[in-house]
Amino acid sequence: MKANGAGPAIAGVEIIRPVVHADDRGSFQETYRRSWFPLGREMVQGSRSEKVAGSLVGLHYHLHQADYWYVVNGTAFVVLYDLREASSTYDTVLTLEIGESNPVGVFIPPGVAHGFATITDITLTYLVDSYYNPSDELGIAWNDPRFAGVWPLADPVVSARDSANPMLAEIPEEKRPYGVLRSAG
Repeated sequence: MKANGAGPAIAGVEIIRPVVHADDRGSFQETYRRSWFPLGREMVQGSRSEKVAGSLVGLHYHLHQADYWYVVNGTAFVVLYDLREASSTYDTVLTLEIGESNPVGVFIPPGVAHGFATITDITLTYLVDSYYNPSDELGIAWNDPRFAGVWPLADPVVSARDSANPMLAEIPEEKRPYGVLRSAG
């Protein structure tokens, strides 16, 4: 079941609110279904990330890979940014909390930068539609002026890799996504 996130929409980003089936034993829910994403491709790799409260990951983007995120435990503050110059939502920032406080999945198409700050300790599971390719693992500085005031953490823990990401204005032309959504295939 699809749901709306907070802030403006970004073309191709899908926010999914799974249906929860509960009884005296606990609960069950589907967290991913291929049919929810008409413009997506088959997901070929799944990963799990555990981060402590106060961490910041990103902003990352891919020219060819889509991601699907679901926070299993805890709460993350997600920031998405449309880098696709041909997109109708180019330069749009979307923020939302996901996890226990808002149990939704987020589909992120290629060309949309994505990152998160951990409000609590979290376990994030994610699926991707391409196998890991280091040449398609790109980034933007999380503290670029375009994102001033967006992040909820005053002094986040950031990896050396994410700290070295370039400012938006410094991204080389060959590393900029120009396209819009691709069809399934």
